[in-house]
Formats: sequence, structure tokens, C-alpha cells
Amino acid sequence: MTWAYSFDHDHGLAHPELTALLGGKGANLAIMTTELGLPVPPGFTITTEASRAYHAGGWPEGLDEELRHLMGRVESAVGRRFGDPADPLLVSVRSGAPVSMPGMLDTILNLGLNEVTTPGLAAAARDEAFAAACHERLVSMYTDIVGTETVPEDPWEQLRNAVEAVFRSWHSERASSYREVEGITEDTGTAVTVQAMVFGNRGTDSATGVLFTRNPATGENTLYGDVLFGAQGEDVVAGTHATEPISVLDERLPQVAVELRSYADRLEQHSRDICDIEFTIEDGRLWLLQNRIGKRTAQAACRAAVEMAEDEAFPLSRPEAVERVADILIDPPTTAAEKADDVPVVAQGLGASPGLVTGAVATTPEKAVAMAETGTDVLLVRSETSPDDVHGMAKSVGILTSTGGLASHAAVVARGWDIPAVVGAAAVVVGEGSVTIGEASYDEGDVLSIDGSTGEVYGGAVESMVTVCPEAATLLAWARELGIEIATAEEGSDVSTADTSAGEGTVSRDDVVRALAIKGYAMGDMLGLALGVSADEAAALVERLAADGIVKDAGGMYSLTDDGKALGAEMIAADREAWGADKSAAALDAFIALDGTMKEIVTAWQMKEVGGEQVLNDHADAAYDAAVLARLAELHSQATAWLTPLYEDLPRLASYGKRLDAAAAAAAGGDGMHIASPRVDSYHGVWFELHEDLIRLAGKTREEEVAAGRA
Repeated sequence: MTWAYSFDHDHGLAHPELTALLGGKGANLAIMTTELGLPVPPGFTITTEASRAYHAGGWPEGLDEELRHLMGRVESAVGRRFGDPADPLLVSVRSGAPVSMPGMLDTILNLGLNEVTTPGLAAAARDEAFAAACHERLVSMYTDIVGTETVPEDPWEQLRNAVEAVFRSWHSERASSYREVEGITEDTGTAVTVQAMVFGNRGTDSATGVLFTRNPATGENTLYGDVLFGAQGEDVVAGTHATEPISVLDERLPQVAVELRSYADRLEQHSRDICDIEFTIEDGRLWLLQNRIGKRTAQAACRAAVEMAEDEAFPLSRPEAVERVADILIDPPTTAAEKADDVPVVAQGLGASPGLVTGAVATTPEKAVAMAETGTDVLLVRSETSPDDVHGMAKSVGILTSTGGLASHAAVVARGWDIPAVVGAAAVVVGEGSVTIGEASYDEGDVLSIDGSTGEVYGGAVESMVTVCPEAATLLAWARELGIEIATAEEGSDVSTADTSAGEGTVSRDDVVRALAIKGYAMGDMLGLALGVSADEAAALVERLAADGIVKDAGGMYSLTDDGKALGAEMIAADREAWGADKSAAALDAFIALDGTMKEIVTAWQMKEVGGEQVLNDHADAAYDAAVLARLAELHSQATAWLTPLYEDLPRLASYGKRLDAAAAAAAGGDGMHIASPRVDSYHGVWFELHEDLIRLAGKTREEEVAAGRA
């Protein structure tokens, strides 16, 4: 098996298969190099297969030899050698998952420097300060990410340790949190790119930057991004430096600006979507380091889709535009039509992700999570965010930072999650447990508002009127004209409307609490599917529980309060006692015996083997998909035979049986989303909830089961 490929390798694969093998970054670097002929520093990509092999059994056999061979090709291309004392080649090691996870995985720059090569770099560059800065950055990143006190002198040891560190970052807490929010499977692993360094900190005509081919917050057709002179790439996305708008290149490096616009247009035409491009300028020469579909807001996605489809020169049709944003149109984005003006503007930043929100100030991600757990709308206020903040960002209604630009971590993640955000509000000073803006001080829990469109920060709560954004309205009209059905959440119809203690139907208070105890959190439609009622009925059901302090509603996202969690734990403990500890443990053991097969089926549906290699399943092979569906049907038969007798002792388990039946029937009828998609009540989703329920009924935790190799 081949573990790594040069950027210029001709794979002959469709983009989905190429992405599955090389990750998004590696696939796009290959396309930029081989198909588009763009200026990309030479390098190679270690495959996702190598990552999976590493996590399964350690460093892949033969990978060391491939690394030396491919490094030789890079050396020939740039005219420098890795570890050469006179004129050393330096490389970067970056992650590249099949699904974009900006900032969640690790990167190390300037690998190859040591006590011998650093003076060589200084002599070759005629700049000792530059070489010293590069070495300092290597030491900082390497010791932090690899976890050692020093950097080994051997460049090849540096390289191997850095690759291993990137592999390990796939299972970091921040990456796992991000995947959970985004619904990304953990089975793919990450690819790793190794690339010749180019230096944005080389001199006055050197810079680094990130740009979007269109405004990712609004969709406006203009280049949008940040550039930072005398810096390296991670400085821009970290949000720790005061960047300049991309337009500054028109004045300082006009020829580079023209070249960059040309490449941006080519990449957008090729991708047929908003692109996120990372670049470096070294001594006036432009290099492209990455291209991917940009994280953009729902509003921006709609505007871009409309404008691209209406541009006769752009390769996107109206049906394609509608289908691209069909999931967004289910709940179309809105915009503020009127805004109350009785609350003062206390600071001005950059509108990074649109939306007007009000929230209680939290200055740490941990505080944001804790406050959100009580049902509070939280505004996370940070000097800047980092990948370690994602758990708090996910629980916040808005994000405000005092530093950073439009391509900072906070901006990118907020847009991807459609969380309103204002960045670079310099007047905002974040302290320990408080925020100072001018002469005013706001303690944690005090209320601020932000407008992610205008960049304004308000000293209090702001009310507004909203309306559907015009581009979404246009797309909905196109859908009607073209006969394209916009999917809606399935609604249950077999539940009576008789009054109960919980509020509606045959669903009880206990049913709601148990469901949320197992799911953790759920939107109204997904909670409704779990309970067998509509989204509106689910909202009505939780309304009374919210009034009792048991359930909280954060903008349609339901979860239990601390009191609710305690009540849920009591209910499950009572179920365990009534069922019996032995029967609970036996049920979990029986489930584990089937769980391995379930994981194999889901993996087989998402991936398939082609030419001895695992690639994304494009579902073009009907016979292959039919075989997977047959395995699912067989598993469902086995699961039903095991699960049905349990209903007599614990009747509530029957709800899982009904949901599994429905998902299996939908999958057999041709709806592949019902196998594993997090957007519907899929077989995998119900299976996961059943597993969690059985773990709790057995008196265990998922952490314990993971440690025991059973989850």
C-alpha cells in the first residue's frame, strides 16, 4: 500500500474519492498543482489511510521510506536539502481532514532547523533575526504540540514526531467537540501535508494572508480577507495580530494583487462556490498554500448561489443553485428589518458573521458552557478565540473578540455555525470575569448585544424585527418554478392530543426528560421524532417543563437544566432497579455483540474499497449499495429479535424498536440519509441513543465503556 503521494501525482480520481484519500487540503493542493497550474510550494500528502493505520496499530510500515523518497523530490524541486547546514530546506506539517475542520487539528512550521541549520538559514537569507525568529517559532510550536521540552536535533526525527502529533490531534477534545457539533464521523481520520516552507516574514515585501473570493458573511461579490506583513500563516488565523484588509495589496504590491485576483477567480470558477484561500508572499512572489470551500453564513450561501446562477459566465445553473442550499431553505436565513435605537453603541468592530443577538457576558468557554446549561443566552467575549474554545463557542448565541480579523478563528468558526460574531473590537478589554469598554465595566452575566452585520456592540439588550433575506426568498421562488421540493421535518401523526402532565398527547413528562437525558440536546424536529410527535408539539411539551425549571430552550435547542439532569438520572436509576441489575448488564452485553456489525455497515455505506484503497462512497454502484442495505436488513432482523423480548420488562424500550423500524424501512425504500445522517432520525442515530440508554441502565458511563473497548 502507498502511504503518501507527491502533490503532482496524477491520481485519476474524482474529487470525492481524492478528498477521502488525501483530505480536503491535500486533494485541493493536488488539483491546484496538476490541473490548474497554480504557484504551489512543492510537497506531498500522507493519506487518511496512514492515519487510520496509525490509530489502529502504530506507525505504518514503509512510511519512513516513502517520506525520504518524496522529500528527495521536494529537494530537487526547490534546490535545497532537508538538514543541509549551508542552505536548509524547511517544511511545514499540516493536517487535512476530508471534511474541513478549520483550526481544530495541529500544524507545525519550520521543521528542519537545529543548531547547525539555523546559522545556515541566516547566512543564506543574510538575515540573522529572520532565522532566529523562524527557530523560535519552531521551538514554540513543536514543544507545545509534540509535548516535549526540547526539539530534537535530527530533522527526520522532528518530521516523524510532528506527523504523529498531527495524527493524534484527530482525537483531541477540541476536534471531537467540533465533529460532534458538525455531525462529522470520526472514522475517516486526517491526512497530513508536508510542504516546502515559504516565508511571509522574509522582508518588507513578504506577507501572509487569507482571503475569501466573496464576503463569507454577506455573500457580496468582492474579495474579503486579511493580510499581515512580516508574518507567517498561523498569525492571521490565530486572531492575535492586527491584520490589514486584503485591499492594502493594491497599494503595497499591486502586481501581486492583480495576480491574486486572477487566481481567486480561477479557483472560484473551478469550485463553483465561495473559496477560502491561504497565501504567502515571499520577497514579492506569490504562493498559494490552500484552497477550500469557504465557511460562510446561510445568508452568504444564498446570495452567492443567486448571483452565481444569474451570471451567464459562471458555471452554475438555477436548479444547481437551489439544490446546493436546499437544507438552508428549510429554515431560511433572516435579516434585521428594524432595530431599536434606544441602546447605545459602545464599541465598533468588524462584522464577521451576521445577526443581531443579545446575551449574558461570559469570558471563558467553561463559563459559557456553565451559563448555557442554566438556559441563559450567552455572549462569549474573548481577546481572541482558539480551537480550545470551540465547546464554549458552540453553546453561545454570539461571539465578540477584541482582536483578530475577518479570517480569524472566531470569524471562520462563527460563520460556519451561523453564530453572529463581531471581531477586532479594539475598545473591548477582556479581564478575569469582566469586560471593560471605555469607562463602563460589564461583569459576567451582564448583558451586551452585537450586530454581526455592522460590527456594532451595544451596551444592553437590543430588540429588532426580522424578515427572510431577499436571496433566500428568490431561491424559494425558483424552487417553486422548477418544481424542486424543499424538504421539511417529518411530523408524527399517531399521537393523541389528550392532556397529560407534560402537556400534550400520550407523551409524558418522564418521556421528555428521558429523551433529553439520553440525547443531551435536540432541536424541536429531532426531539419530536424521538417522542413520536411533531416539532410544534415537542415545543409545546417542553414549554411547561421549562416553566418548572426542568428543560431549557436556547433558540429552539432543547436540553435539561441541572435539575432536569438530576431528575433524568433518578428515572434511569429507577428503571435499572425495576428491571434488575443482571438484566440491564446482559442487555448491554447483547447490544455490544451487535454493535461491531453496525459500525461496519455505517462505514461501508460511507466508504468503499476501490483498487485496494478506501474511498468515499459516491453511491454510483447500485449493487454495492444494495449489498450494504442487505446487511443492514439482516442486522435489523437480529436486533429486533433481541430487542422485542425486552419490552415486557421495560416497555419504554419499544420506542427504539419503532424508530429503528421506521429508519430501516426508509433506507430500504431508497432514502440513504436514514442510514447515518444526523439530519434525520437515522438508524445510526437511534442506535447510538439506544446504546447510551443501555450504558446508563447498566450503571456505567460511556467513558468507562470506551476505556474498556466497548464503545
